[in-house]
Amino acid sequence: MLKNAICAGIGIVFSALAQAFGGWDAAMTTLLVFMAVDYITGMTAAAVFHRSKKTGDGTLESRAGWKGLVKKGVSLLVVLVAARLDAVIGTEFVRDAAVIGFLANEGLSILENAGLMGVPIPRAVTSAIHVLREKADRADAGAGSGDKKAEGEKGDGCGN
Repeated sequence: MLKNAICAGIGIVFSALAQAFGGWDAAMTTLLVFMAVDYITGMTAAAVFHRSKKTGDGTLESRAGWKGLVKKGVSLLVVLVAARLDAVIGTEFVRDAAVIGFLANEGLSILENAGLMGVPIPRAVTSAIHVLREKADRADAGAGSGDKKAEGEKGDGCGN
């Protein structure tokens, strides 16, 4: 009985979260997968290969890892805000543009982390990331944001 109540409570909470984010779809799942892979590869580059760009000696540092997690959390908050904007103005493209932008950034960071570890990257993967980056840039231009600060950022090698 208690187990069912706990499961129901967890289901209600996650259902409400999914609804707040504009529904749970392949884009959100992919974003969370990219974020997890980026964090894991960043930690691996630092812990195993000692090639993090976030520390002086390239080794694992808890502060750098924590900063990476905080940045990912804020990225999700931006997606939440974008989803709420979509709800208010009756569109579906603001959240999608935010997700595509963060996917491109996470993808670039994953490639950078893999490169730090000496992993050869298949051309198909680099091409897919390039396409995501172009879509994100077009979405930025279409929204008239004018803020190109994140353009060209490839991540920090340790969770972002």
